Amino acid sequence: MKLTRSIIFLIFCLNGYNMQGQNISKPKVLIITTGGTIASQIDAPLVEGPALVQAVPELLNHADIEVEEFVRIGSSKMTPVIWLSLVKRIRTLLVERKDLTAIVITHGTDSMEETSFFLNLTHISPVPIVMVGSMRSSDEISADGPANLLHAVRVSISPEAIGKGVLVVMNNTISAARDLLKMHNNRVDAFPPPESGYLGIIDNQNIIFYRSPVKPHTTQSIFDVYDLDSLPSVDILQDFAGFDKEILNYFLNRNNEGLVISSFAGGRTSNGINQIYNLPNDHRPVVISSSIKYGRIRRNAPSSSPIIIARDLPANKARILLMLALTKTQHIRKIQEIFDEY
Repeated sequence: MKLTRSIIFLIFCLNGYNMQGQNISKPKVLIITTGGTIASQIDAPLVEGPALVQAVPELLNHADIEVEEFVRIGSSKMTPVIWLSLVKRIRTLLVERKDLTAIVITHGTDSMEETSFFLNLTHISPVPIVMVGSMRSSDEISADGPANLLHAVRVSISPEAIGKGVLVVMNNTISAARDLLKMHNNRVDAFPPPESGYLGIIDNQNIIFYRSPVKPHTTQSIFDVYDLDSLPSVDILQDFAGFDKEILNYFLNRNNEGLVISSFAGGRTSNGINQIYNLPNDHRPVVISSSIKYGRIRRNAPSSSPIIIARDLPANKARILLMLALTKTQHIRKIQEIFDEY
């Protein structure tokens, strides 16, 4: 991928020098831009990464900012190949740049749940990553992108951000990547709190954290993907009333390494899907996930079957966890243990 880089600096600003002309050290934050609504304009091309950040000069009040445009796409065009390239690029940067305090990633909200969860499990470093986006284009009235970006930088340099995994900042709130759920397509509060609540909030003066994620992430994760060129192929299949079993047969015979089924509440499945319970236990894994966003499947999978229960993970995140689990093991029960842990 072609990378373009811009370093934003202001040599003689009041925040950079004191009255005696001595340089005041500030945290160094790298902003990696990937496109999305935060960089969009009505009926115009996406804004280049450096220009997006230069539009928020208040960032310099809090940190020395560097910008790297990684890709410039709508996040509905995000792919696992880009995820791998991104986490590898982050690792390279952190090896080269020991002075970086944090990394902020601008990203579209369509696949922010997925990219943040992937990075949460594969960014094997204590350096905070904060993802940020917007629900309004950059040239709309009351665009939310500038404030979100400023808040993301403030959160990223907070000492309390260390050890909390990949964070997502939107609409004055701080979410854990694993918890993030997009529930609206237009409103700025498109990401409501999970049952356990937001990790924290942002106001004009303070960054306030209420809790820490419990599930393993970042430095606690077992998933080392830095030497991989690709991830296992996993499909998602949505169950529905009157599901035709021939659709399932097509996916079971596809050249994939696993399948995630987005089921009814509680993991219940239609008659057309129920044939998965007759699959031999050496079949490639089939994960059952609830299509209810706040749903949790309480029952266990039948013994001697290739079925794995996703617990509270929605299908898009269950797919990511299965892809990563398959880089560690093919054993069904061990994969279930990974799902129970992560």
